[in-house]
Amino acid sequence: MRAAAGEVAAVLCLLALAAALDFGYHHAEELEAYLREVHAAHPALTHLHSIGRSVEGRDLWVLVLGRFPTQHKIGIPEFKYVANMHGDETVGREILLHLIDYLVTSYGRDPNITKLLNNTRIHIMPTMNPDGFEATKVPHCYYSRGRYNKNGEDLNRNFPDAFESNNVTIQPETRAVMNWIKNETFVLSANLHGGALVASYTFDNGNSVTGSSKGYSRSPDDDVFIHLAKTYSFNHASMYKGTGCDSRQTFPDGITNGYSWYQLEGGMQDYNYVWGQCFEITLELSCCKYPPAEQLEKFWTDNKVALVEYIKQVHLGVKGQVTDRNGNPIPNAIVEAQGRSHVCPYRTNAHGEYFLLLLPGKYVINATVPGFKSMLKTVEIPDNTAYFSALKQDFSFSEVSIKTRPASCPKVPLYQELERSSAAVKPTLHLLVLMVAVILLFR
Repeated sequence: MRAAAGEVAAVLCLLALAAALDFGYHHAEELEAYLREVHAAHPALTHLHSIGRSVEGRDLWVLVLGRFPTQHKIGIPEFKYVANMHGDETVGREILLHLIDYLVTSYGRDPNITKLLNNTRIHIMPTMNPDGFEATKVPHCYYSRGRYNKNGEDLNRNFPDAFESNNVTIQPETRAVMNWIKNETFVLSANLHGGALVASYTFDNGNSVTGSSKGYSRSPDDDVFIHLAKTYSFNHASMYKGTGCDSRQTFPDGITNGYSWYQLEGGMQDYNYVWGQCFEITLELSCCKYPPAEQLEKFWTDNKVALVEYIKQVHLGVKGQVTDRNGNPIPNAIVEAQGRSHVCPYRTNAHGEYFLLLLPGKYVINATVPGFKSMLKTVEIPDNTAYFSALKQDFSFSEVSIKTRPASCPKVPLYQELERSSAAVKPTLHLLVLMVAVILLFR
């Protein structure tokens, strides 16, 4: 009898929590209260923490969801959603709250959501710019000062840039996100905006090395980015139609290369890709930046499937560990697919892990421990997203029994260095990237 009463009470508590999240705008105190309630109701499935504070001292809350919410587990990829970095672009902020609600209430009931949370660590930041949101006193579809943080800075122009020197003062919100990216092994991400209806992908900036003279700035993983953007647009209720917000602006399949749309310096998605080893796209979710609250339920319905399907893409490609002859992990080993060298080489984390997002097909994976011979392995990558696990391929260096030194790429315009080298000697792009990688290794 007591057990039955307890179960009834738990169900009522769950229903009360779900009912508490209405389709309205939630200001700072309400947002924090909701996140705390979710964590209190699901302590084993969630972890709530602040990654820093805004200029005005508001917490930058992140709710982590998964089977192991408090810490990284080997083999389980890290995913993140970030919204509201422009304070007056508000739809993403609210639909991420509803995504949280959907995930926690579906866990243990919906097999797909249960598998997703058991095999993925999902980080959700509803607002990166809480000060801008609170400063937007009069909602407007096109522009308000709430776009910026309290210091009047555009946070999506505030990151180090890979193509030119970005002479701005790094803001507290930006620094907090940069440290967050550094401290986690993020594999895939999306940044939610408003003011258009399109999925935009890297690069946002460019130069001759990435083909920007032709109006398109191509990354080494352009095919993967196109797939990621289409995954979202084709699972959205209407984004895939590509009609945009008026007749002057159309986006075939509802996607665009960022640079092709407009050039942007200091953006967050390029920073994630170059320095965070994390593939991020920008999701523009509403033609009106701050729409009336009565439209929020439709926005959630339009985006619900796409939000979940996009998370699943974190399981694309190949993952594994690099170890020494004693089975100890080797951090900072370079692991990349041949022909896809990154200007800042992708390295293993403290656990010797790597994650490479790749479409199905045959690839040669190159693992390199500085000072030792590279190891090559040919892999046939299937589409494992439905099984919530990328292909596993480990590397063991039998001749290595040393600790590699910490390594990171300087926050300087790396592609600018490539362009200068290209102008001087005209080598291939692959050789250029290799030259920069060697320089960085021995700095």
